[in-house]
Order: sequence, then structure tokens, then C-alpha cells
Amino acid sequence: MVAEVGPRYADRAADLARTQANAVAPETVFRTFVVYRDSQAVGHAAVRWNGPDLELKRMFVRADHRGSGVSSALLRAVEDAAREQGLPRLILQTGDRQPDAVRLYEKSGYTRIPIFSPYEAMPFSNCFEKVFG
Repeated sequence: MVAEVGPRYADRAADLARTQANAVAPETVFRTFVVYRDSQAVGHAAVRWNGPDLELKRMFVRADHRGSGVSSALLRAVEDAAREQGLPRLILQTGDRQPDAVRLYEKSGYTRIPIFSPYEAMPFSNCFEKVFG
């Protein structure tokens, strides 16, 4: 993930390092999910507590497995985790230089919301929620 996404934000690296907005404290991680194909990990997502919400964090699918249903499987798993906790929604943040991620979330029923903590220091953030109904 770092090798692919990192260069997209290289010109912002110093600013991002100072904010620590993308840091994930281990004690906030609720659950991680991995999709395997032929004994190889091809996709990963983590869900962490962000105040009273669960936040989808660090979702990534290897390029050679995109379009094969891996991202949909990961989204279902993290959404089910939020529902199992009795939560009304799942939140997430992605950057402005990840249009494929934005398209995936929008087509999966996520709607844009204002930038939430701790991403205020990252004005280029795209924040979303999926409300369960």
C-alpha cells in the first residue's frame, strides 16, 4: 500500500508526517480483515474505534486482484462488524488523489460527510459514511 499510494502524496509527505493524522494507535484497532486467494493475501482492511464510531482504515487490494470482488468482500466484512456492534454507521477517510477509492465508496452506498477528527489537518481528505437502515 505504501509503495503504491505513497508517491501520490510525496509532495505532502513532510506535512503529513507532522500531523500524524493517519497514525493508527494499536489500542484503537477493533478488527482486521484479510482476503486470501491461492494462499496469498490479496486484500486487507482494518477497523478502528474513532470516538463512538468504527472507522474503516487502511483498506487495500493488490492491483492484480482489483475488479475481482475483493474490495466488495472487505467492505461487507467491515460493515458487518459495525452492525454487530449495533452502530448506525461506518465512517472512512480517503485522500483526494485516490479517485478509484472514491468511486468504490460512492457506488457502495457511502455518502460524503464533513472532514472528521483527526483529519482536520488534512484539508484534501474525502470523508464518507455509510448509514445502516
